[in-house]
Amino acid sequence: MDSPSLDELNLLHAGVCQALGDPKRLYILYALSEQPRHVSALAADLNMPQPTVSRHLQVLRDRHLVTSERDGAAVIYRLTEPRVIDVLDMMRQILRDSLTRQSDVLSPAITEPS
Repeated sequence: MDSPSLDELNLLHAGVCQALGDPKRLYILYALSEQPRHVSALAADLNMPQPTVSRHLQVLRDRHLVTSERDGAAVIYRLTEPRVIDVLDMMRQILRDSLTRQSDVLSPAITEPS
């Protein structure tokens, strides 16, 4: 893939990165990757207030990361793009690797006598 233009990076940031900038939204995405749910079920399953979940779902919906469909009186939410979970998992692995490298660098300094 070619190097991205600044315009493309700005779109990426505005369209995706900002939506992923809150851990609660990441938690919601992981929950929806398990199965589609309505807001009350998400709130109960994630132990978050329903208005908070609704607000975060709106951001994710505005960024087209989740979709909603009406099922009678209920609205069911689902991931629009399941690959976002692959990206999040890869970022988590990068974090783990980084923490391991940091730990490896700090460990000898801690154990060496002064």
